[in-house]
Amino acid sequence: MESLPINKDTIFTKLGEIQKDMVKLKTMGNLTLEEFKTGENFAIAEHYLRRGLEALFETGSHILSRLPGKRPSGYKDIARLLGELKIVPSDFAEEPLVRMAGYWNRLIHFYSEVTMDEMYDIIKNRLNDFNIFSEHIKTLLSSPQKFGLSIE
Repeated sequence: MESLPINKDTIFTKLGEIQKDMVKLKTMGNLTLEEFKTGENFAIAEHYLRRGLEALFETGSHILSRLPGKRPSGYKDIARLLGELKIVPSDFAEEPLVRMAGYWNRLIHFYSEVTMDEMYDIIKNRLNDFNIFSEHIKTLLSSPQKFGLSIE
């Protein structure tokens, strides 16, 4: 069975969303923890982090939907399949991406438990994971045939 082509516009739209969200979050990372804890900063950061995570996993889902038999059951499954297929390195899939999937779940289902301190820590220390992911997706787009894929 031949796979469907990746929609390049869809992927670039999602990567652009990730980039916009990361710019907003990096700005928040310039605040001190005390400044971050004032006003609407936490809510704004939560919004952009959730959007960035959704765009990241929707990108992975779109790619996997183009491969026969690769139907993930959730975001952690998307992360693991991307690693198994060498779209991202398996250690990157198993550590940062699976952790990011878990954090998305926390933001959506356990939002009342998310603390300002943990959100600030992510903004200060983990945003580069989004860049790493984006670079691997750009590599895939430059040589999709290496992954049994094509682009439209």
